[in-house]
Amino acid sequence: MTLPVSAMPVLTPSPYQSRTFDALDAAAPAMIVRTEAWSAVNSGSLELAGLARMADLLCDAFTDLPGAVERVPLAQSERVRADGVIEARAHTDAIRLRVRPQAPVQVALTGHYDTVFAASHPFQKPEHLDAQILRGPGVADMKGGIIVMLEALKALETTPTAQNVGYEVLLSPDEEIGSPASAPLLADLGARAHVGMTYEPALPDGSLAGARKGSGNYSLILSGKAAHVGRAFDAGRSAVVAAADAVMRLDALNGKREGVTVNIGAVDGGSPVNMVPDGAVVRFNVRVPDAASRAWIEAEIARVVEAVGDRDGIRTHLHGGVTRGPKPMTPVQQKLFGWVHEAGALIGVDLAWHATGGVCEGNNLFAAGCPNVDTLGVRGANLHSDQEYVLKDSFGERAKLSFLMLDHFARGVWDARALRSAMATA
Repeated sequence: MTLPVSAMPVLTPSPYQSRTFDALDAAAPAMIVRTEAWSAVNSGSLELAGLARMADLLCDAFTDLPGAVERVPLAQSERVRADGVIEARAHTDAIRLRVRPQAPVQVALTGHYDTVFAASHPFQKPEHLDAQILRGPGVADMKGGIIVMLEALKALETTPTAQNVGYEVLLSPDEEIGSPASAPLLADLGARAHVGMTYEPALPDGSLAGARKGSGNYSLILSGKAAHVGRAFDAGRSAVVAAADAVMRLDALNGKREGVTVNIGAVDGGSPVNMVPDGAVVRFNVRVPDAASRAWIEAEIARVVEAVGDRDGIRTHLHGGVTRGPKPMTPVQQKLFGWVHEAGALIGVDLAWHATGGVCEGNNLFAAGCPNVDTLGVRGANLHSDQEYVLKDSFGERAKLSFLMLDHFARGVWDARALRSAMATA
């Protein structure tokens, strides 16, 4: 949405804000250079060596701020192999920086340094397409956003009221695969902070993500009984046929409740055609608009699993679940977004926001009771493709926006504590 012109505030930045704006604009070329360098480091979610190199760069960069940069070891998560075996998956460290934890206002700033691009993917190098566009892996999602976060915090530290606000930066290595290992850290941070700022990319026009659906990834493991199709076909129990039954039942849930989707993403299984297959895995994703819809789809999935498991000789095991809850546009969120709209006016940007089915760490913070805006990163597009790009003129703009938010919290122009309290009582 966009506020009508008559409701848009006419604001003028203060002298120190104007000086800070000039400094951030002057820093934009260096931000672009750093983004290009970071983009050249492959940090796909499962590329542990590349993630470790990226973590080193982040630790070095964030030493420009007060406080001590920490590496936080993450527990292993689980994944289901194509053969149905559940195995442990290792992760690199999260990066954390705590500054002034005793200050009256506490802000959570989150981002992720993993990308969707494996080391084997052909898209590995950034490229300047023209004076305005930098294309490359992670330039928008979200290495450029992390740099915007860093520069805004550095700008905050130059102000006389910075001591009024404390903050915690949390950078995770597993967001693109659902934050399976960093979710507990996000929940803990969201439970303690008054307000959150997350640096997913904005749309090319600067629009923010407003309401977000919740999301869950599931793997349904099916086990049957192998048999020779010529000698003992009737003795076999096909896991693939059971998987087909599950797929049809799950897909039939689409359209039964508004806003709920079930996407069958992959089916693993099968054997030589002269053998009854004894194993299969059905992988699917669900999206839900609200808590009631989440409860509904979880109950429906349980019914499907029970029905498929009732087939003679078939055993089922459901792995996974809804890991990012819905993030509706509540009155508290509307209040926060109205504030951000005011900050945009100070830098000449008329900010809008739109509902989306996508999910991110903002969902995690919201589930922990922390109101937040989660698309404060650079402007860009074509995410998760080899055409991902960032608009270069967005670095200074978005750093100024984040600085203004932090400055308003520090000076008490925006009451983050009251906002959090309203969230708790809503």
